[in-house]
Amino acid sequence: MRHIRKFRLPALVAALALTIAACGGGGGDEASSDELSGATFTVGSKEFTEQLILGQIAIQALENAGAEVKDETGIQGTATTRKALTSGKIDMYWEYTGTGWTTLLKHDAADAPKDPQELFDQVAKEDLKQNDVKWTALSEVNNTYALATAKSTADDLGVENISDYAELADSSPDEATICAASEFLDRADAWPGLQKAYDFELPSKYVTEVELGIIYTRVPKKEPCQFGEVFGTDGRIPANDMVVLDDDKNFFVKYNLAMTINDEVFEKYDALEDIFGEISQKLDTETMQDLNSQVDVDGLPPEAVAQKWLEDNKLIG
Repeated sequence: MRHIRKFRLPALVAALALTIAACGGGGGDEASSDELSGATFTVGSKEFTEQLILGQIAIQALENAGAEVKDETGIQGTATTRKALTSGKIDMYWEYTGTGWTTLLKHDAADAPKDPQELFDQVAKEDLKQNDVKWTALSEVNNTYALATAKSTADDLGVENISDYAELADSSPDEATICAASEFLDRADAWPGLQKAYDFELPSKYVTEVELGIIYTRVPKKEPCQFGEVFGTDGRIPANDMVVLDDDKNFFVKYNLAMTINDEVFEKYDALEDIFGEISQKLDTETMQDLNSQVDVDGLPPEAVAQKWLEDNKLIG
């Protein structure tokens, strides 16, 4: 198992020195404590950028509180990461309420509560009872499916929300062309359900199946589509001057971020709720987009992005 401090190399700090100095980070008044002195945790995460950043945020916050932390971030896939938690290989990882509802607890997406707090409460209650997994630190971060377009396209067409897009699809389908990955086009809680919920049907000739990653560069160029499927917190949205259309009928299941912890571990250490609660209060979708962009667009390491964010928000010192 790897310990996070192996990644905090002098070269890494030097590479970020100008950025940190410009932003005023790294001051001497950040919070630090020893409330978890003597505790040992293993932190996991899934393999994609956002999860890697969040995993490092958790690791560094726990270390700051005096704990010894083993790094098991970067596990492939939800099922494997979840099994690592329930089997005791890891003690905690950040998860999403929509994933909890559909993938982990096997409920239909259509039955998910629309209110984020209600969805969290139901998932938390059921998962604790069935699997001894504690959900805590609900965040505003919502990494759900979304439709996006270039800001210039949205302005030109007057499209701000999905209802506007539905009207455009009916009146001028050639202006409503959409690019999406195969899973989005097939899932009932994605494209088919979206058309039903918003009462429109875009002819198939205006729908192009593509790899998800290219949507962020092709849509702004209108090649071959003006709109595309995205995930709400992807850093490539602002990086490519794109905007997310408001889901004004709340069709998409909420995928709000929360920390999941082995309940035995959670009950043993009261400080965990406060540590992660303070972190979650400072995270929102726009912030997560920015952090993701620093890795995916600027090429910075997740460890460094996490450290700087924690320092800037005076969460470590």
